[in-house]
Amino acid sequence: MRVIGAVNWVGLYTLTAREIGRFMKVKGQTISAPVISALLYYLVFSVAIGDHASGVPGVSFLQFLAPGLIIMSVAQNAFANTSSSLVIAKVQGNIVDVLMAPLSAGEFTVAYMAGGVARGLVVGAASAVTLLLLIPMPVQHPFHALFHAVSGSMMLALLGLIGGIWADRFDRLAAAQNFIILPLTFLSGTFFSVHQLPPEWQFLCHANPIFYMIDGFRYGFAGIADADIHLGAAVVTLTNLALLTIAYVMLRTGYKLKS
Repeated sequence: MRVIGAVNWVGLYTLTAREIGRFMKVKGQTISAPVISALLYYLVFSVAIGDHASGVPGVSFLQFLAPGLIIMSVAQNAFANTSSSLVIAKVQGNIVDVLMAPLSAGEFTVAYMAGGVARGLVVGAASAVTLLLLIPMPVQHPFHALFHAVSGSMMLALLGLIGGIWADRFDRLAAAQNFIILPLTFLSGTFFSVHQLPPEWQFLCHANPIFYMIDGFRYGFAGIADADIHLGAAVVTLTNLALLTIAYVMLRTGYKLKS
């Protein structure tokens, strides 16, 4: 008889490995497709705008654009992994198999989050290799790039976990992704510097935690930032702690899972 300690490491590893294996089995859909989407965005903008000024001194538009496309791919795929996994399990009725396992709410949260982070980072790495072949640029601050890639994928993975718990059907999940996640990602400086916006729009961008994720990641590559880099790191960290708490409470109480 196996004795489970304070942390069920075997169960935690098994669920994490399942979540990673789930997206690795369909690499063409979960990895190749997002990379091609990022490449198409890059090609469209390079043809339509070219390598003209980005509005940021010392950085061309394509050098400004590439990090935004990479972190956008990271964010969208981290969200998609956790949210789709939960909704599929709920629709197919096999969510009970996970809930009956000897896993605590914390272990459940960490395992699903780790799966989302893994997919986000894999897609981000593949996108970075592809785009940097087209526009070589040095990573000026590797620590900041890695920190915001990991913390950003954690943020969207946790949002996906919360969305997956909340959504009962795929149409609700699609609505959350199309009307909340995509606008927050697209309007947070992915394609432009927020300094080019009117003051009231700049305020809205600075109120969005995803903006700091994108801004910090771009700083890691290009060495430029629209906001204080340390403030941004603090906002991203506090947002992750808040989302982690919300996801844990939802799982601990069984919200829309055990009732």
